[in-house]
Amino acid sequence: MKFTDALKIYPQHILPHHALSAIMYAATRSNSTLFKNFVIRQVIKHYKVDMSDTLVTDYRDFQTFNHFFTRALKPNARPICSEPNSIACPVDGAVSQIGEIENNQIFQAKGHSYSLQTLLGNDESCEDFRDGAFATLYLSPRDYHRIHSPLNAKLIKMIHVPGKLFSVNSVTTQYVPELFARNERVVCLFKTSAGPMAVILVGAIFVSSIETTWAGTITPPNGKHIQNWDYSKAAINLNKGGELGRFNMGSTAILLFPKNTIEWQSELKAESKIQMGQCLGKITH
Repeated sequence: MKFTDALKIYPQHILPHHALSAIMYAATRSNSTLFKNFVIRQVIKHYKVDMSDTLVTDYRDFQTFNHFFTRALKPNARPICSEPNSIACPVDGAVSQIGEIENNQIFQAKGHSYSLQTLLGNDESCEDFRDGAFATLYLSPRDYHRIHSPLNAKLIKMIHVPGKLFSVNSVTTQYVPELFARNERVVCLFKTSAGPMAVILVGAIFVSSIETTWAGTITPPNGKHIQNWDYSKAAINLNKGGELGRFNMGSTAILLFPKNTIEWQSELKAESKIQMGQCLGKITH
């Protein structure tokens, strides 16, 4: 490990992750005009945020920093792929990893994998995805931070799994074992034409909260235990490309599909740039 990488990794093991994220929660919702305009302006400049496709184009018109961070896009800014059986990308960002699940192991980075059971909070649904397909998608601070449904889908269950809040950037994924199965996350389980589908919203340091369109803010958590919500009898249906949730500050989304049901686009690989709505793959069965 490089010394510069060590400086980024080791302090995260002792930092008060949730306390820092609580501070970020308050700061990003400050109505102070001077504060929020200054921070928004610096973020746009530092991360080269493209405001041309944003519904609100003048940064001074956002009520808070969080309104800027979870900004809406102009209509048709992200066309949703319409090819038969196509799977729409749920986020803007980059591919962290993509491929097949080996038995119950999901590849994280060279030398590191993690289990389906741990990722899904030991939920019985983990058997649906054994030997299936996965895609880990990273959202940087410059990206659009709303999450959308890859397919027409009916919500079956939601699970909140408490955990750490390590950074989820490329350096951390290389050196923190089982990173995505250690961080706090919200697991959304759906029924689709491809069979079961999981969309996992993974928290990270300074992610002040995660929310879904049907339940609002899920994190920060109310406790330290796994929580389950059964939606199997509720009529919560999302259209392909419909908004699913939001990261209030950036993080990672993970998609899971069952064995022999989908194929990813062959050109997609680690570090491939992606946009919400583009075709990630297709249903094959």
